[in-house]
Amino acid sequence: MTNIYQIANKLRAESKHLPINRIELEDALNTLIHRVLFPICDQEKSREKKLYYFYSVLVENITALLNRQQAEEMVDKFISGLPELQDRLYREAAVYFENDPAAKSIEEVILTYPGFFAQVVHRISHELHKMDTPIIPRLFSEYAHSKVGIDINPGAQIGHSFYIDHGTGIVIGETTVIGDNVKIYQGVTLGALFVTKSLSNEKRHPTIEDNVVIYAGATILGGKTVVGHDSIIGGNAWLTKSVVPYSLVQQNAEIRIHNTLSKDGYILDFDI
Repeated sequence: MTNIYQIANKLRAESKHLPINRIELEDALNTLIHRVLFPICDQEKSREKKLYYFYSVLVENITALLNRQQAEEMVDKFISGLPELQDRLYREAAVYFENDPAAKSIEEVILTYPGFFAQVVHRISHELHKMDTPIIPRLFSEYAHSKVGIDINPGAQIGHSFYIDHGTGIVIGETTVIGDNVKIYQGVTLGALFVTKSLSNEKRHPTIEDNVVIYAGATILGGKTVVGHDSIIGGNAWLTKSVVPYSLVQQNAEIRIHNTLSKDGYILDFDI
C-alpha cells in the first residue's frame, strides 16, 4: 500500500513556489466587500483597520509580481477611487431592488444576490485590470465564478445600471462591451465565435448597446456582433450577426402536446 506521507513529501519537493497567496487575497477581497464597501455592522474605526488589511495584502502580493514601488502606486490609485466605486455599487444595488419584485430591501440584495456579488467583484477586478495589475484581477473574477457560478472576465467593459437576474451560468468574455441599463438572465453567453491564441489582442466578444434585455440561455458570439440599443434577445436564441436597434430576436421552437393528464394525474399520451 502506498504511503501517503511519501506522496505528500514528493509533491512538496516537486512543487513550484507560486509568488502570490491566493487564500490571503480571497480573504482580503471578502474583507473589502463585506467590511469596508458594505459595512452593515462594522464601526468606522473597524472599517479603517479592515481597509488597511486589504491594502497591505494587495501591496505584498503585487510586490511579489512587480516591485514595491509599483505595487504601492497601483494600490494607492485603487484605494483613492474607492469612494466613487462605493457610490456606484450602492446605486447598482438599488437597480436590483427596483427590478426584482422578490427583493424586500437593498440590504437583501447586498447580502444575498449572487448576480450582485459577481458584479461587485467585477467592478473591483476591472479597476485593477485597467492598471495592468498581473494575475490578481483574474484571481478575483475566478473566485466569484467559483462562489456563484457567474463568469465575468475582468477585461469586460460594463456600463451603468447593469442587472443580472438569477445569474447562474452566465459567461461574459474579456473583450465584451456592455452599455447602460442592460439586463441579462441566467445561462447567457457573450462569447467568441472561435478561440485561438493568435486572437489574443483582437476584439473577440460582442458589443451590447444600451437598454438591451437578454433572456435566459441566449448565446451571442463574435467580436463584430453588435446588438443595437433597446433590443430584446429571446431565450435560447443563437446570434452571430449584428442586429439593428429596437430588434426582437427569437428562437423558433414548436411544442405540440397531443394529450393532457388523466383525471388521476397519469400521463396518457405525451408527445413534444
